[in-house]
Amino acid sequence: MNRITTETAVGIFIIAGLLCMAYLSIKLGDVSIFATKQYPVKARFANIGGLKEGSEVEIAGVKVGKVAKITLDNYQAIVELLINPGIRLQEDSIASIRTQGIIGDKYVKISPGGAEEYIKPNGMISETESTVDIEELISKYIFEKK
Repeated sequence: MNRITTETAVGIFIIAGLLCMAYLSIKLGDVSIFATKQYPVKARFANIGGLKEGSEVEIAGVKVGKVAKITLDNYQAIVELLINPGIRLQEDSIASIRTQGIIGDKYVKISPGGAEEYIKPNGMISETESTVDIEELISKYIFEKK
C-alpha cells in the first residue's frame, strides 16, 4: 500500500513539473494559444535600425501592444503593430523608435495626438520618427571634421 502511495506522489510531481514547463514555454516564448483581441495598426519608417518582431509598443512608458510584423515596401519599412483593445490612437499620433537604456532593445513609442478622430483597425499612423543611428552620427563627426 505504501509503495502505491509513493509511486502516485512521484507521478503527480512529474505531471505538475511538465505542466509548469509547458506554461513557462508559452509565457517566455510570447505565444498566444487563443485568438487575441488586439487590433492591427501600421506605420511606415525610413529606418527601423534593430527593431524586431515581438518588440514592445509603449505609450507614456506603459506597454500597450507589440510589433507583429515588419515588411519592406518601396525601400521603407512597414511595421505592423498590435494594439491592446482598450487603447484608442488619435489620427495625429506620432510613432517613433526608441532604445531602452544606452544599448538596450528597440521599442516603438507612441505619442498621442489631440485629434478627435481615431485610427481604425488596419489603419496607418501617418507621423513617424525613425531611429537615430549612433554609428552614423559618430562617423559624420569624425570623418567630416576639417
